[in-house]
Amino acid sequence: SMDIARRRDFGLAPSGMETLTGHLKSIGVSGAAAVAAGLVVQSRDGGWRDMFTGRLTIAIRDKKGKAVGFGARSLDGSDPKYLNTGRTEVFDKSAILYGLNWAEKAIRATRTAVVVEGYMDVLTAHEAGFENVVASMGTAITADQVAELRGLADIVVLALDSDAAGQEATLNSLE
Repeated sequence: SMDIARRRDFGLAPSGMETLTGHLKSIGVSGAAAVAAGLVVQSRDGGWRDMFTGRLTIAIRDKKGKAVGFGARSLDGSDPKYLNTGRTEVFDKSAILYGLNWAEKAIRATRTAVVVEGYMDVLTAHEAGFENVVASMGTAITADQVAELRGLADIVVLALDSDAAGQEATLNSLE
């Protein structure tokens, strides 16, 4: 619903449009700054291209609620299905748990964190009332992500997909 889209920071980067690139240029943002922020990529001819064209965009926030990057899901079946902002000064997906800004209070209250793979898993869980759920964004949970949960939870439940990638992530996380 539109209410969920607003509350959960969904956006749309339409296909065939360079809306973000044009806007950034119009307000004087340099190409280097836009590329460094992970919002645009430089094409072979030296021009700019919106990073997430043709995708549903999802703001990724740190545990304080500050936007630090974006995830984007393909709307037309193109690969990759999910695309994240590249690593920047403020965004490193291996150090952030998606949804921790919403889940921290529930994790503290229950002393339990449930870690899933992706944004949609978190959003579905939260909308169904399971508010202690966060995502590792498709990777095995890392030491940095565990550090984010330390002090918040006594129990961490891995609820990763049962496909080969989820099984591998589970095994890697156990180490």
